[in-house]
Amino acid sequence: MPVQAERAREIARVLAEALPYIRRFRGKTVVIKYGGNAMTEERLKAGFARDVVLMKLVGINPVIVHGGGPQIGRLLERIGKESRFVDGMRVTDAETMDVVEMVLGGLVNKEIVNLINRHGGCAVGLTGKDGDLIRARKLQITRRTPETEAPEIIDLGHVGEVESIDTAVVHMLVQGNFIPVIAPIGVGEDGHSYNINADLVAGKVAEVLQAEKLILLTNTPGLLDRDGTLLTGLDARRVEALIADGTIHGGMLPKIRCALEAVQAGVRAAHIIDGRLEHAVLVEIFTDEGVGTLIRAGG
Repeated sequence: MPVQAERAREIARVLAEALPYIRRFRGKTVVIKYGGNAMTEERLKAGFARDVVLMKLVGINPVIVHGGGPQIGRLLERIGKESRFVDGMRVTDAETMDVVEMVLGGLVNKEIVNLINRHGGCAVGLTGKDGDLIRARKLQITRRTPETEAPEIIDLGHVGEVESIDTAVVHMLVQGNFIPVIAPIGVGEDGHSYNINADLVAGKVAEVLQAEKLILLTNTPGLLDRDGTLLTGLDARRVEALIADGTIHGGMLPKIRCALEAVQAGVRAAHIIDGRLEHAVLVEIFTDEGVGTLIRAGG
């Protein structure tokens, strides 16, 4: 068979496989946390934009929440300000928060919006300040040491957690056929801006929207066991067991907890997928195999 004919048959097979998923998810909301290599490599950036536009064209409502840690770090380095981290979280004084807002709410957010629009979509950028989208509170972390009787309270500055989400502006944009692109910056009762972990914001947005899916893009294939085998189809009981035996640890732990909390709050499924694979989002949604780790409620 000629190469062109074989390629055409393969394309037809892929489209036929996708059809039941398009029917199933039409009109549903999918919240995607966009970050990692998928946000920095040109080929992957273009692929992600096309994936999101295609989802919208077939009737699925993508809502994007993005990170931007490396971009923040680079700008801080350029202005001669040292980045400090505690338990993986950036210590954010007032000056650093200005840079965070500039990078997340400006440079990164508008680059993603522009990228989606260039590939045929119609995206609108938001921060948590727009439409009172994200109400934040200051994140308090404590650390116990053998030398102190009382736990030490560590001040991270303008680092926050989600207090509440008001999705009115997101609903308005989705109904207007726009693709919302959200920077994870919230505002507290004190009027101050707070930098919030993008995974946590994506999870909370998915909960409030009662999304069909929460997809977290990472720089790993998903959750791996001790032998390097990909784990998927997990429920709460299995997740807790994997945490207890140390399989889930380090940077994967907050992602898994975020995904689990989302499905326990009504999101149908959460996926932790490898953003280094081109079109990873489409493969996860529209094929039988999927990629990455799937977490569902139950257990």
